[in-house]
Amino acid sequence: MSENDDQVFADLQESRRRFLELVKDIRPELHRYCARMTGSVTDGEDIVQETLAKAYYELADLKELPALRGWLFRIAHNRAIDYTRRYERRMSEPLEAAADFLADDTLEPDSALARNEAVGAAFCRFLELSPMQRSCVILKDVFSYSLEEISGILELSKPAVKSALIRGRTRLREISRTSETAVTSATQSRSPSPALKRYADLFNTRNWEGVRALLVDDVRLDLVSRMKRSGRSEVGNYLSNYDRIPGWHLVPAWLDDREVLAVFANPLDRRASYFIELGAAGDRIATIRDFRYVPYVLQDATIRIAD
Repeated sequence: MSENDDQVFADLQESRRRFLELVKDIRPELHRYCARMTGSVTDGEDIVQETLAKAYYELADLKELPALRGWLFRIAHNRAIDYTRRYERRMSEPLEAAADFLADDTLEPDSALARNEAVGAAFCRFLELSPMQRSCVILKDVFSYSLEEISGILELSKPAVKSALIRGRTRLREISRTSETAVTSATQSRSPSPALKRYADLFNTRNWEGVRALLVDDVRLDLVSRMKRSGRSEVGNYLSNYDRIPGWHLVPAWLDDREVLAVFANPLDRRASYFIELGAAGDRIATIRDFRYVPYVLQDATIRIAD
């Protein structure tokens, strides 16, 4: 690589750093939205990554900086809709007049009860709403956007937003009341996989050679928002970094229906700092996704420690 190439690369790195600093405060909000739109905190973070990549690419073509929050939410919304289409999670339901639902005051736009229900609902519940209903409920009840602001973000009329909001609230209330115990009982009855438990045991005793032996040769690492590496040698360097920091402790757990490792900065902590998701190939580890640098992912999520 020539000296000029080195400078171009350095400039690109600095430009990316400055952009990420610009959106730092909005990023947790984007994740709160995308996690509910996709029904998963990990898939939601994937959409956030796609959103920021698209925004960074488009920014160079803009003549002036747009209203950042609304612009990023619009991109995130479109990426989340693309996600639901890719995985065929669409639910087509025609909009009906809002007047059909106004008898219940808790469905009205300024209802505090509806906001509390939406904030407390499990992420997977939102998937049972149509995409339009899902977006309107999340933006209004989780983020407290006005109907006018939602109308601008989703490019819908205000009556359409209100109708989708009321229908979405009705549906979310129904499914939250009937199925909340199903996810809890299902995850509590499952034991962690042997490979995940073995990884945690080796990590907690700082047996790094044992951890490396557990990895497949072409293991892939995603240190989310920081770097990606592949191969046992490169991933071994990542493990060495953990060796320099005392106190870290891994515990097998469940995040929604996903098996993860809850990471505690100190074994005495009551709440996990973040989590690591492993992908197994037989009895060995093929992929590692470490969410250390995006701790906001756990902001509204519940991790259940495995038995």
